[in-house]
Amino acid sequence: MAFAHKLAWAAALTLACQGGQAAPADQPITEFNCSSCKEWNAPQKPFNIYGNTWYVGTAELSALLITSPKGHILLDGALPQSAPLIEKNIKALGFKLKDVKLIVNSHEHFDHAGGIAALQRRSGAIVAASAIGARVLQAGVIGKDDLQYQPDQDPRIDKVPKVQVVGEGETLAVGGLALTAHMTPGHAPGGTTWTWTSCEHGRCLDMVYADSLTPVSADSFRFTEAPAAVAALRASIAKVAALKCDVVVSTHPGFTDVMAKLQARKGDTNPFIDAEGCRNYAAGATKRLDERLASESANGALPKK
Repeated sequence: MAFAHKLAWAAALTLACQGGQAAPADQPITEFNCSSCKEWNAPQKPFNIYGNTWYVGTAELSALLITSPKGHILLDGALPQSAPLIEKNIKALGFKLKDVKLIVNSHEHFDHAGGIAALQRRSGAIVAASAIGARVLQAGVIGKDDLQYQPDQDPRIDKVPKVQVVGEGETLAVGGLALTAHMTPGHAPGGTTWTWTSCEHGRCLDMVYADSLTPVSADSFRFTEAPAAVAALRASIAKVAALKCDVVVSTHPGFTDVMAKLQARKGDTNPFIDAEGCRNYAAGATKRLDERLASESANGALPKK
């Protein structure tokens, strides 16, 4: 997957400019500048994935909407500047942001959590995340336990005043919707993969919103010198591979070929339905981690794009 490989290391290059434009402490952060942000935030027309699950994110940053007559769930908020695009996409589908009752986060980096505060303010929804994710969302900055942490950078996001903490296997409910959290740390310490069921014409499928599993880090970090980090990432990869999974969408859509599947969708054929999707995603993650380790062992350098 050439696109996925490109995207993984574009994220690494982004670290050099994660500081963005600092806003006064009492003002919302509405934009984050990075080398890939413009490309990531390109508008994307919203579309149905399966049943009551909809893609409402940008061209290269996923956000999903799960709908019900008694309220909706939004997964991720992408960049701060993505929030208006996500709201526009929700409206384009005929839904209302104010009917979103729960917003959850995959992991606490600026490109997936940056828009959550604005979307929460506009909707009044409850925000939920893992314990570490909640800490970062409330503080507005990643901690030293994050592999991407650099002391000379200040990658702040808009703070979320109140965040509900969820644990491994915990299920959150909105109306008749049930969303289950699976802790998948490694790419980020608060990483969370989410699962639920969506039905269409009486056929119910296991849906997976898979967190990032890429070995991206600050330039000075070496996985070959951090066996615990390698073990954590491999454990999360294995967990995603083992999930009940009929449809998978990754936080960066390119890693699960979301846009390619959309283009291939014709008539009653739905390419998003793929029983091997989670295992293929995990296999790609294992390959990227192995490449990172091999490159470090060979010359101490990261794999080239």
